[in-house]
Amino acid sequence: MIKFEKKNILQFLKFGIVGISNTLVSLIIYYIFLWIDPDCYLVGNVVGWAVSVANAFYWNNKYVFADKSHNFGRMVIKLGKTYLSYGATFLLSTGLLYLEVDIMGRSAVICPVLNLLVTIPLNFFLNKFWTFQ
Repeated sequence: MIKFEKKNILQFLKFGIVGISNTLVSLIIYYIFLWIDPDCYLVGNVVGWAVSVANAFYWNNKYVFADKSHNFGRMVIKLGKTYLSYGATFLLSTGLLYLEVDIMGRSAVICPVLNLLVTIPLNFFLNKFWTFQ
C-alpha cells in the first residue's frame, strides 16, 4: 500500500505533469488520424499510444522516478516493463473507447479524455511499484 508521504505525493504530481505531455502527444496524433479519416480513430489511438509511451519512459526515468543507472540491460528491461504497463491500460482504454463510440454512440472526440480518469492512476501505480520499483 502506498503511504501518503511528501515524496509519494510529489512523485504523483510529477507523474501528472509527464502525463499531460503524454496525453498531448497521444491526442494530437489521435486527432490527426481522426481528421484524416474518422474511421481511423482506432489506428490513431494505437499510433498515439506507441509514441506517447516512448515519451513517458524518457521523462519518468529521468524526472519522476529519477533512475541514475546507465546500465543498458536494465534500461531495456525498464523500457519493456513500461510498454507492458502502458499496454495493459492501453487495452483497457481501447476497449472502453470501442464500447463508448461504437456500442454506446458517444463522442470519439471526448471519450479518450474521459478514459484518462481511469488510466492515469493505474499507470502511476504500475510504474511506481513494478517498472521503476
